[in-house]
Amino acid sequence: MAQHRPPTGPASFGRVAETVRKTVFRDDLTVREIAAPSGLAPDAIALAGDVRPESEGADSVYGTGRFILLHDSEEPGAWNGPWRIVCFAQAPLEPDIGVDPLLADVAWSWLTDALTSRKAEFHSAAGTATKTISKGFGSLAAEGDGAQIELRASWSPVGSMTPHVEAWAELVCMLAGLPPGSEGVQVLGSRRSAHG
Repeated sequence: MAQHRPPTGPASFGRVAETVRKTVFRDDLTVREIAAPSGLAPDAIALAGDVRPESEGADSVYGTGRFILLHDSEEPGAWNGPWRIVCFAQAPLEPDIGVDPLLADVAWSWLTDALTSRKAEFHSAAGTATKTISKGFGSLAAEGDGAQIELRASWSPVGSMTPHVEAWAELVCMLAGLPPGSEGVQVLGSRRSAHG
């Protein structure tokens, strides 16, 4: 099995978790620590992020995500190391964007581009991008057509943890129609294109 250095050298999980907690996010992304899922690893920390939430602790109508950092000194086989990040991000879309055949590929590329642009070293990446198209019937007919994109991904981080957290935050904002540098700008909504 290949040996990979831990994200911050010989630091304990507690010190790495503190680095995650100290990450600074753009103003229109509200991030809070949440209970980490149990049973995935001996050590874990989890964050929830919401784009411009209407109320504290509620999922945003624009986009939401979860970031989980796992540590297991036993180095599970699929991880190829002691650390693993699991993330989730989802956002509603205009129905005409939801049917774009390249949408899932673009969503995955936004994650890998965000990691690369921050020089976040990683390996053993895996994930799924899911497009959902919906149409209301009966008492839900007034809600009309809808669409959603959801990305679930995991990878094994190498080096500093901060760029990995920042890349996840960028992904959540990108799915919600807020590219880097768009702080304070209206959510793009129907003008978004899956072609970038």
